[in-house]
Amino acid sequence: MKHDPNCIFCKIAAGQIPAKKAYEDEELLVFHDINPWAPVHLLVIPKQHVATLADTGPEHEALLGRMLALAPKLMREQGVTNGFRVVVNNGPDGGQEVYHLHMHVMGGPRPWAKG
Repeated sequence: MKHDPNCIFCKIAAGQIPAKKAYEDEELLVFHDINPWAPVHLLVIPKQHVATLADTGPEHEALLGRMLALAPKLMREQGVTNGFRVVVNNGPDGGQEVYHLHMHVMGGPRPWAKG
């Protein structure tokens, strides 16, 4: 599995940096964002290092589908019942801050801090 030794999300996936986990399996890790924009703000990351959504190809289709399909389950488990938001920032103009593919899943009562 591909890892970047300088990537903070790779370090979290490897257990080198602690995170408040919400879900984990062989391919994915989900943890609470340390700077949440909403009452519930989770990050879904592949354990494999992929820098951006633009770096994905046909070989990532199943992984991307699993990431998206996991969102409703995660929100139900977190008690979010009135809707949620899914965001993937891509590249500098897309607002990506950490260059490891990740999906924000946000929900909870409004108003939110951002978004």
